[in-house]
Amino acid sequence: MLELFGAGFSVIFANPLNILLIFTGVLAGIIFGALPGLTTVAALSMFLPITYGMHLGIALAVLTGIYIGGTSGGLVSAILLNIPGTPSSIATCFDGRPLALKGQAGKALGVGIFCSFLGTMGSIAAMVFISPLLAAFTIKFGPWENFAVTVFALALISSLVGKSLTKGLLSAFFGMMIATIGMAPIDSANRYTFGSLDLTSGLTLLPVLVGLYAISEVVSNAGGGHGQRASIISDFKIKGLGFSFLEFKGQITNIIRSMLIGIGIGILPGIGGSTSNLIAYSVAKNSSKKPEDFGTGIIDGVVASETSNNATIGGAMIPLLTLGIPGDGSTALLLGGFMLHGVTPGPLLFETNGAAVYTIFAAMIVSSFLMMIIMYAGMKGFVQILKIPSFILLPVIVVLCIIGAYVVNFRTFDAWGLLIFGIIGILMQKFGVPIPPLILGFILGEPFETNLRRGLQYSNGNFLDIVNHPIALAFFGLLILFFTLTGIQKRKRKK
Repeated sequence: MLELFGAGFSVIFANPLNILLIFTGVLAGIIFGALPGLTTVAALSMFLPITYGMHLGIALAVLTGIYIGGTSGGLVSAILLNIPGTPSSIATCFDGRPLALKGQAGKALGVGIFCSFLGTMGSIAAMVFISPLLAAFTIKFGPWENFAVTVFALALISSLVGKSLTKGLLSAFFGMMIATIGMAPIDSANRYTFGSLDLTSGLTLLPVLVGLYAISEVVSNAGGGHGQRASIISDFKIKGLGFSFLEFKGQITNIIRSMLIGIGIGILPGIGGSTSNLIAYSVAKNSSKKPEDFGTGIIDGVVASETSNNATIGGAMIPLLTLGIPGDGSTALLLGGFMLHGVTPGPLLFETNGAAVYTIFAAMIVSSFLMMIIMYAGMKGFVQILKIPSFILLPVIVVLCIIGAYVVNFRTFDAWGLLIFGIIGILMQKFGVPIPPLILGFILGEPFETNLRRGLQYSNGNFLDIVNHPIALAFFGLLILFFTLTGIQKRKRKK
């Protein structure tokens, strides 16, 4: 293993140009991740053809650098603008933005950057040392097991509902309802399309997410000037990494727990970082002695979100490398990058192209360090964005959001959908309906339905067949344990 790692690092450091290319990939990923409406998938789509003429190892290194940079960059706009740059940074808004409004933008950014680094490095370690075992375990996941995972994730909505449980559950059900628009996942029957060809393809996550957060945020800030944002700049300061050793020590349990959640969610195909950050945030909130402090501006929420979403990177790479199964949209494009260069991921990859695999491992380590260096170095520059007057900044954000929505499928329908969900987001804010449950319901609605219907097909309509699947029962057991512990904690707090 050490020899292969040495060979991987030697490929990367053989030429200074290689480091420059990886640096460019990481920087491009950060920029795409930080700009509202533009995502890691868009960055990978743009750079994939450019890597065609590169050496195999360097081409894959650049693509993984974009992946790491893009996932990490989303925290910038989440903290400074309350707009998640990527779906993986939704939960970062919950405490990152309040921290910034307290004049602690430096701390919020510093904590987010460092935890992104730790999450990535921890997932790389898991990918290197235990990927064959984890991949063998995930092979045992069938429709009932995946159904149990989605039910467990949906149950965590209870910690995201805010003050009103009724409004939170209605928000989640609405998210699951709009996820059913379009062709059904099993029999391709048209549902709620009303004869529209555009609705047949259903709604995609980016217009829904960016519309609910970005457009509603732009409208709510449009008449408020930029005095509040200017105060963030005047109060901005950072010392060292942005946090003290005692603060870091108090977050070790949170970091490890969120890292494990991110790796586990990343391994499961079709869920990804857009879910792991919300689940990690929910678990951190329910495990806290002071859950009422979440959402008011504490580092615990930023730690949970940013550690888990970056830990998803290594988790998603495990089934990609060992089974050839992409875990999300970004790894699907990485799979295309592999095949473009004549490499077929799967069980034999480590034997047939071991050098390329360890070059990827080495590149991910180098990219993680470059990501941390670039983001710490550019932190003061990021905050200066807030100096831009609102009448210039807000229209630019709207334009970027519309472009980002359009380039997902190159449909003007998605741009209109973005504006419609912006109006829905404004109405939800006005009536005090929480947005996170809607997002989680929308993300998990399709895998919930798909796995339930597949399980029923395999068992000839017998739902009780689920008791014959120990892994599924284990997740339901965890669900019961979660609600029991939550109830005990609530009773203790009342007393």
